Amino acid sequence: MGLKGSEAAKEAAELVLADDNFASIVAAVREGRTVYDNLTKVISFMLPVNGGEAISLILALLLGLMLPIAPTQILWVNMIGSVVLAVTLAFEPSEPQVMRRPPRAASQPLLSVFVIWRIAFVSVLFAAGIFGQFELALAMERDLETARTMAVNTLIAMEVFYLFSIRYGYGTALTWRGVLGTGPVLISLTVVTIAQLLFIYAPFMQNIFDTRALRLRDLLLVFATGVGLFAIIELEKQVQLALRRLKER
Repeated sequence: MGLKGSEAAKEAAELVLADDNFASIVAAVREGRTVYDNLTKVISFMLPVNGGEAISLILALLLGLMLPIAPTQILWVNMIGSVVLAVTLAFEPSEPQVMRRPPRAASQPLLSVFVIWRIAFVSVLFAAGIFGQFELALAMERDLETARTMAVNTLIAMEVFYLFSIRYGYGTALTWRGVLGTGPVLISLTVVTIAQLLFIYAPFMQNIFDTRALRLRDLLLVFATGVGLFAIIELEKQVQLALRRLKER
C-alpha cells in the first residue's frame, strides 16, 4: 500500500498502490489493454497503407505500366492523409468487453500471426483498389492526370473507411457508436476532407501535384471503392473473430 504501507514493504513489493485502492489494479489493467490495442491498431493501419502503395507501384514497374500515383502525390498522401488519420487511433477509448477477454500471453509478440495476416490482406486490398481505379479511369478514356487523381482519392477513401473498421478490433464497426466516431476521428476526417477538396479543385494544388478536377461520377466511384473495402474487411473480421472464439473454447 502506498499510503499506509511501510517504506520497507513498498521497497520489497513488485506493485505499489498509490491510493491504497485495489480497484486501481482493474483500472490499470484496462488502461494497459487499451494502450496495447491502440498501438496494434496504429501498426495495422500504417503498414497496409504503405504496403498497398508499394505493391501497386512495384506491380506497375514490373509490368511496364504507368505509375498509378505520382511521387509527389505519394508524398501528399503520407504527409496529410495517413498521418492525420493514424494519430486519432492513439486517442481511441477502450473497446466494449475489453475486460472480459482472456489475458494475452506475456510472450506474445506485438506483430502476432493475426496482425501479420491483417497487414498482408489489407495491403493487397489497397493495391487492388488503387490499381483497379487507375485502370478503370484509363478504360473510361480519362487522361493520365485525372486517372492518377482518382487513384489518390481512392487511396484516401479506403484509408478513411479502414480507419472506421480498425477502431474495433474485437467487434463490428457497424454500430451507432462506430458510425459516429469520436471527437479526434471527426476532426481528422474534416481536416482530410478539406485537404482533399483543395488537392482536387484548388488551381495552385493542381499545379503542384498535377491533379485534375473530378466529376460527380468520379467521386461516386471513389466512394464506392471505399465502401467495398469496408465491407470486405468487416466480413473478414467476423470470420477471424469466430475462429478466435473457437480457439479460446
